[in-house]
Amino acid sequence: MRITFYGADKEVTGSCHCMDANGQKILIDCGLQQGQDEKENNQLPFNTAALDFVIVTHAHIDHSGRLPCLIKNGYRGKIYATGATCRLLSIMLLDSAHIQEVDADNENRKDRRAGKELVEPLYTTEDAQKTMRFLTPCEYGEMIEPAPGIRFRFVDAGHLLGSASVEVWATENNVTKKVVFSGDIGNLHQPIIRDPQYISEADYVLMESTYGNREHEKFVDYTQQMADVIDSTLGKGGNVIIPSFAVGRTQEVLYFLREIKEKGLVKSVPDFPVYVDSPLAAEATKIYSGDLHGYADEETVELIRQGFNPIMFSNLNISQSVEDSKMLNMDQTPKVILSSSGMCEAGRIRHHLKHNLWREECSVLFVGYQANGTLGRLLIDGVPKVKLFGEEIIVRAQIYNFRGLSAHADRTGLLRWISAFEQKPERVIVVHGEPSACLGLTEDLTQIGYHAYAPNYQAVFDLLENKVLDEGQEPEVFQVKKQKKSRVATAFARLLNAEQRLHEVILRNEGGANKDLAKFADQLISLCDKWDKREF
Repeated sequence: MRITFYGADKEVTGSCHCMDANGQKILIDCGLQQGQDEKENNQLPFNTAALDFVIVTHAHIDHSGRLPCLIKNGYRGKIYATGATCRLLSIMLLDSAHIQEVDADNENRKDRRAGKELVEPLYTTEDAQKTMRFLTPCEYGEMIEPAPGIRFRFVDAGHLLGSASVEVWATENNVTKKVVFSGDIGNLHQPIIRDPQYISEADYVLMESTYGNREHEKFVDYTQQMADVIDSTLGKGGNVIIPSFAVGRTQEVLYFLREIKEKGLVKSVPDFPVYVDSPLAAEATKIYSGDLHGYADEETVELIRQGFNPIMFSNLNISQSVEDSKMLNMDQTPKVILSSSGMCEAGRIRHHLKHNLWREECSVLFVGYQANGTLGRLLIDGVPKVKLFGEEIIVRAQIYNFRGLSAHADRTGLLRWISAFEQKPERVIVVHGEPSACLGLTEDLTQIGYHAYAPNYQAVFDLLENKVLDEGQEPEVFQVKKQKKSRVATAFARLLNAEQRLHEVILRNEGGANKDLAKFADQLISLCDKWDKREF
């Protein structure tokens, strides 16, 4: 009885874990690698034909985006997920396939001119459509027995509509072990969906660590805060650009915008126009506007009972076509534009940034996690200019980052979730986080008495013996000096933690005296110059 780790190991994206028990191979998630995590999405690191069934925690692409690769490679077993996750996957995987096809076409146009070998898309629309046949919807709390000696059930993780943690009971040689896969653990008090539900017992827990080494902002009134940004920006004649994940985050922002309009919080343009510029977001909004029985929180249920749609309001516009999207930047009317992708790595948002970043009267409002190496992260970190579509764009727009408006639990939320287990598990396995976050949470858990472990890619863990069978491959970020591997790994992890702390200190000094900030900047530049010249 063992688990092999095939993704999101000291990384944020590409979640994929395989559990072998009682002769069954169970894959939990099959996510797409994104940002700096992206390496070999087209090469699945396991034998697809050997899989018996697949469990998906939720519909986000970093947990589900390679499901069509399974089908493309011959998998024909069941893919279990909650009903809402199945509905979201039916639109998200088709959208992902379209992106794969467009990217391949664009690359092949260049390769033909250069005389290079042509590439195939990671998967096609046909592959995504075939995947839908194998989706098997389940309800929260429903006990599923897909094979002898294997049972599992979904528990609401409070992260996305239909998101789940998974409780798995596996029996082998008359020994039963319970393994809990957290999926992505949700933040508290999110609009529309319920708070995460807690689990009380497990032998092993595999948990995420996206915000494992940092806290969200203390609870603030995001309705008022968002209204202030919109009021100020529209009053100056600018646009508010909101890069937003098409599924989940866009619908939550629409919930806040409805409240802003109902309360009359924007004085400059009370009935300001809002545009959702993403075909995927438009389809997801239809799902969020449908039957939410068993998924919505009490406040949303009450709104629906009274006949209100919680994410619809006046002057809300859906841009479907490319022409509609282009017209938004031709029209000089101040407006709010929600567009994907949320990390600005692809999609229509990049066009809106091109047309608005250089305008000092405009604002860009980030409302979700930005992974290292993404355009969104660069903008939040304060880069003075970016390159979009081959053109250098200066950044004059105001950049806002609502760090507390997150679908992920922060460090305190993660510790609250694990502390709900009445007895400490035999081992807590920490995944799905940048190295500093993953190792930071692992260290925190160890200090409060948990036996915690952060696996490498392709590590193998024995659930019966509670031991690591194969250490796997450390991320490249740690491979600084091979002859002093463990020592350098620890030192570099400390350096990554220091980087995060420095970023937080800089943000806390926003608005300080110019003289003090200039002195601080000079000290940092001097330090960077010193270390940039060192030879390792």
